[in-house]
Amino acid sequence: MAGQQTERLDDLPPSAKLVFKVLEYNGSLTQKGIVEESMLSARTVRYALERLEDIGVVDEDVYFADARQNLYQLTEKAENVRDADSDEAVCAECD
Repeated sequence: MAGQQTERLDDLPPSAKLVFKVLEYNGSLTQKGIVEESMLSARTVRYALERLEDIGVVDEDVYFADARQNLYQLTEKAENVRDADSDEAVCAECD
């Protein structure tokens, strides 16, 4: 999977972008919480989370309230992705 290291958020399917935005807006959520907020199927959310983890913008952690579930949150790298996106939007408006 060496080729996926250059993959960016823009290259991901719409479902992964939606999951990213759900986490950006709501903060840390379980998979069940992401399913409820995004209205995507559980299978689609699992795939989207896998893709987001592959590019390093989502971390998986233990959900202490229920150890059977995992808690998903954006990483520091995701902060850089968001900052880069907003810089591009500002520059696009300048042209």
